[in-house]
This record gives sequence, structure tokens and C-alpha cells, in this order.
Amino acid sequence: MARSIWTGSLSFGLVNVPVGLLSATEQKDVAFHQREKGTNARIRYKRVAEDTNREVDYDDIVKGYELSGDTFVTLTKDEVGAADLGKSRNIEITDFVDIAEVDPIYFEKTYYLAPKDKSAHGAYGLLRDAMAQTGLAGVASFIMRGKEYLAVIRTWKRVLVLETMLFADEVRDPEDVIDELPRAHKKDSREIKAAVNLIEQLTTQWDPERYHDTYRERLLGIVRDKAKGREVSVEAPGPRREKVVDLMDALQRSIDEAKGKGSRRPQEKARKASGTTKTAAAKSRARKSADVTGLSKQELYDRAAKLDIAGRSKMSRAQLERAVAKAS
Repeated sequence: MARSIWTGSLSFGLVNVPVGLLSATEQKDVAFHQREKGTNARIRYKRVAEDTNREVDYDDIVKGYELSGDTFVTLTKDEVGAADLGKSRNIEITDFVDIAEVDPIYFEKTYYLAPKDKSAHGAYGLLRDAMAQTGLAGVASFIMRGKEYLAVIRTWKRVLVLETMLFADEVRDPEDVIDELPRAHKKDSREIKAAVNLIEQLTTQWDPERYHDTYRERLLGIVRDKAKGREVSVEAPGPRREKVVDLMDALQRSIDEAKGKGSRRPQEKARKASGTTKTAAAKSRARKSADVTGLSKQELYDRAAKLDIAGRSKMSRAQLERAVAKAS
């Protein structure tokens, strides 16, 4: 298993789960090193004291906070650590919320929460499965690398996922950043109807495998070509898009172009249909799964969870029965 970047405990109520935090994502940027032109010597940076060429060891560096009038207050590592109030080793869930109510603007980075060892499997699995059954996400805060983070914890596949978040005062009000915002269009205006039509023509189901970093792929191709001694042809940038003069005309032409390529939604349906053609045996299994009479509420709930039926935690037995039968 990859090395945890943070270890501690995850708690809800009086239950504590020893966990480790692992990065769930990785950047696929093309990493360049700075080198001196002509000599190809590597450029490196050093920590030096201001107004001197004297390099300073990392252990001799302290944190300084600037006050007014060029006054600095320096703190040792122990003094900085005195502010954590135990949060540097504990992630405490204080509330549970519907994740759909959290605007993505608050999300920062995704991590996996992993049980620290086998002794934590029982409590970890209990929390994960209970959260999956309710469909809710936990709200917590903790300190990592000298910063306090707000976080939401949710389930994904068989793991608990922690999303670090920005605090409310870290999200800037758009009216404080943007000088002037466009007026609102009337809901029944010709422009709105045409724009909605265009959006519908371009609507498809989310599939992350459809999208690729074409810039990185081309850049790495250039690197490989140059390494093999091939000449790199630098093409002139393409023509700029024409300035929109007639908004309705641009919308209509966009709609016509999308229709000419075929609506993405029918294509998606056709792709799904071709990939999910059922055999006679599969159809028989589907008929059996649709038969929900006689199942207990827990059995109905378990089946609703497998079918990912939204709002299942608040449904009565009769509602679960109808929803499962319909989804099957």
C-alpha cells in the first residue's frame, strides 16, 4: 500500500477508527527542469538569508508573522503546534449532510481514507456501510501540514473518500471580483430557448474515459521526436474565432451543426443498447430480480442500494417495493 501522508483517527460519536490519508488523484503534468541555456547545467534554488549569500539550514528556519510597522513575531515549531488543539491527529465528524447540497466551488482535493490496520476493519466497514445506506456525507475538520481543513467524507465504491474544502470566508464573492455581471435573460426569450436547445443537443451521459489530455499527449510526442533527432515543425496558431455579432444566428448555426452530427443522447442510447444486449438467461435473471413480493424491508433496502436508488433511506417498505420493482 502507498505511504499515508497523514495518520490519526476518524471519529463519529464515541467510535474511533484508526485511519491513514492517501492521495486519491495524481497530476499528469509534463515536468520540465530549468537548465542554463548553452551549458545545460541544472538550475537550483537555495535558502539564503536576505542581503547575504549565506545559505541557511532548514532546521535553523523559524516561522515569522508580519505585524504592522515591519514588526515580526517568530514562532518555534512547538509554539505553532500549540494551536492544533488535538486536531492534528483526529478527524471528528460533527454533522451529516446531503452531498448534493454542497456546491463544488468549496471542494479542494480528494483523498482516500484507509483503515490503518486490520484491527480497524470492523469500525471502518461499519461507518462506510452505514453512510452508504443513508446516502449522507460526514462534515469534519482536521489539521494537516500546518493548516486546518474543513472536509466532507463520503463513500465511493468500497472506500471512504475525504474531500478537503475551503471555508466560507475563503470563497470570494463574485461581485467583489467581477466589475459588472450581465443582466438576467427572460426565461421565455428566443435566445434562452435556442441556448437550451443547443445544450440538449450536446447532452450525454458522464463518462470520464471520453476525455483525454491532448495537450500533454502532443507535448510528449514533441519531446520523443526531438530525442530521436527529428525536426519539430512549429505550426502557426489557427485562425481566431469570428466575433459574435448576431447571437441568435450563432446559436442556430451551432444547433444545426450539432444536429448534423447527430444528437449525442440517441448515440449514447444506441451505445448502451449495443453494449447491454441480454441473453435469454440474463432476461430470466432480470425477471427474478423484479419479483420483490415477500421481501423484508431490509432485503428491499439492500436491493435498492445495489440499484443505487436515490432517497432510499427515507422510503417506507411500500415505496421501496415500488422503486425496486421499477428499477429492476
